[in-house]
Amino acid sequence: MTSPAPSSAPADQPILLRNDQAGIALLKLNRPQARNSLSEALIGLLSDTLKSIREDRSIRAVVIAGDGPVFSAGHDLKELSARRSDADRGKQYFRSIFSDCSTMMQSIVTLPVPVIAAVEGLATAAGCQLVASCDLVVASENARFATPGVNIGFFCSTPMVALSRKIAAGPAMEMLLTGEPISAQRAHEIGLVNRVVPVSRAADEAIKLAEIVASKSSYVQKVGKAAFYRQLDMELPEAYDFTLDVAVENMLARDAEEGIGAFVERRTPKWEDR
Repeated sequence: MTSPAPSSAPADQPILLRNDQAGIALLKLNRPQARNSLSEALIGLLSDTLKSIREDRSIRAVVIAGDGPVFSAGHDLKELSARRSDADRGKQYFRSIFSDCSTMMQSIVTLPVPVIAAVEGLATAAGCQLVASCDLVVASENARFATPGVNIGFFCSTPMVALSRKIAAGPAMEMLLTGEPISAQRAHEIGLVNRVVPVSRAADEAIKLAEIVASKSSYVQKVGKAAFYRQLDMELPEAYDFTLDVAVENMLARDAEEGIGAFVERRTPKWEDR
């Protein structure tokens, strides 16, 4: 990582808040004065926090939200622009921070537990990328999504990677080429958002969804999530061959034996997460 930059959050407030309850980790971006932009320091904290969650077997689901009226406005443009005075006009720094951000986004996809975005207000550029990187998305009725880089002469190339893997090519290209924001309802129609809820209810409803997810076997969720993303880019026969092996190994797992037995016996399963 490159060296941390000063945060616009109050000195006595961390720029990333974490609250764990009943196996659910709620992560809240806490730079409301800077529209929760993904500063170098915030990207680093998100990466470190996700790494610690990966190693914490007590966490069964993650919810990512933002404090204030904006979920996230993407990269901190003031922070990026300040490096144009470097000898290389910022080239090394830009490569470093975009690489760090891409690694952080990928760590959401590879995290063994489901990750849910809870979106209030705007999610733009890398903020939209953060949303698209999550497994599930709950958005309030006032949420808006955009990849507006074209408006400032900078195509949203890395957000495009997450967006194009979440929604169809047509809607993705429209967002990328026009930079125009889309509503929560439109985002739901094209598959970027799973659920649209009343204003100010996104985090609460995302936690409810996380509770449902967390009630299942964490072993099964881990296996299923990994298999889902791995088979996406496979040809159809290869995908079926791959998931055949996954299914057989899953059937041999203790939780599959327990879950099927509980279903047959009409009782609640007791997960051992293995």
